[in-house]
Amino acid sequence: MAGDRSAAAPLLLVIYLWAGWTQCLQILPGPTPEEKAVGDSVRLDCRFTVDKNDIGPLDIEWSRTPPDPTSSPIIIIDYSGDRTYETRVEDMKGRLHFSSPDPKNGDASINITRLKSSDSGMYHCKVKKSPGSKTKPMKLEVSMKPSPPTCFVDGSQEVGKDAVLKCSSQGTPPITYIWTKQGSSHLLPSTAVADISAGTLKVKNATLDYSGDYKCVARNRVGSSECVVKFSVSSSGNNGGKIAGAIIGVLLALLLIGIVIWFILRRKKKTTYEKEQPFEIREDVPPPKSRVSTARSYTVDSQRSSLGSMSPSNMEPYKSHYNRLATDELEHPPSHNPHLTPSYKVAAPSLNRMGAVPVMIPAQHRDGSIV
Repeated sequence: MAGDRSAAAPLLLVIYLWAGWTQCLQILPGPTPEEKAVGDSVRLDCRFTVDKNDIGPLDIEWSRTPPDPTSSPIIIIDYSGDRTYETRVEDMKGRLHFSSPDPKNGDASINITRLKSSDSGMYHCKVKKSPGSKTKPMKLEVSMKPSPPTCFVDGSQEVGKDAVLKCSSQGTPPITYIWTKQGSSHLLPSTAVADISAGTLKVKNATLDYSGDYKCVARNRVGSSECVVKFSVSSSGNNGGKIAGAIIGVLLALLLIGIVIWFILRRKKKTTYEKEQPFEIREDVPPPKSRVSTARSYTVDSQRSSLGSMSPSNMEPYKSHYNRLATDELEHPPSHNPHLTPSYKVAAPSLNRMGAVPVMIPAQHRDGSIV
C-alpha cells in the first residue's frame, strides 16, 4: 500500500507542475472582430495575464494567414526585448500599430486603420513568457459597402402604362435593394412588384396617384447607400400638349434665327455694294435752257447787267437808237405766243425817269451763245 503511494507521488508532482505552468500565462477572452467595411478601422483584442512563475522574456507576435488556404502565415508586427518592431508588410505600413504604448503591461491588442479588402484573413496573437505560451486566433473580414446607387425610370410614364424603376449599386455581395415611396405612408402602389436582389420595382397599369418620389436603399453586411427617383405619371393629352408646345417653341426659335440671318446678310450685302460704287458727281437735273432773246425784247435784269458792263462814255452813240426801239415796242406790241413766258417790259420814259442808260443788246442764239 505504501509502495503504491510512493510510486504515484512523482506522477502527481508532474501533473501539479504542468497545471501550474499552463495556468500562469493566460489570454483573456474578449470581443471578436465583426465584419468591417473598406475604409473603416478595427481593433483586434489580445489581453493577457502572467504569473510570478513566468520568468522568461516577454515576446508578442502577430501573424496573418490570407483567405487562400495555400498561403503561409506572415508576421505583421511583433514585440520582443521591450521593443516594438513595426510591420514589414508593405501595404500595412502606417496603418498597423499596437493599441498600448507598452504591451508588456498586459495589452497586446493591435489597431488597423483605413482597412482594405486585402486585410481580410485569419489573425493570430501569440504571447510567450517562459515557461508559458498562448495563442489566440481571430478572423477578420473586410467588405466593400454599397456605392451610391443609380436610380432611373425605364418605360412610359403615362396613365395605364407599365414602367420599371431600376436601382443599381456596386459593393461586396450579397446586396439587397429596398424600395419605398416618399410620403406619409411609405407604402408602394398596389400593383408594384419589387425584386430585392435585382433592384427593380415593376409598376403595372400606372395611375396619377402613383406619381411621387421613390427611394431605393442598397444594403449589405457592412453598410448602405440610397438614391431617390421621381416617377411622374401623366395623361396622354397632357403629353400631346407638351409635345405640341415643344414643336411650336422650336419653330418660333427657327423663325427668329432665320430673321436674324436674313437681316445680317442684307446688311452685309448693302455694305459690300456701297464699298464697290465709285464716288461720282452726277447731274440728275439738266440745267434750264436759256430763253430766246431778241434785240427788241429785254428785261430789267438784262438791262442792269448790260448797264454794269458799259461805261457812260460809250453809250452816247446808242441813245438815239434806244429811244427809237422803245417807241416801236410801245406802238407795235409782239403777238401773243402761248408757248413763251411773257416778259415784263418797261417803257422808255419810265426807264429815263429811273436814271437808266440806253444800251445795245446783242442778239443771242437759242442755246444762249452770242451771234
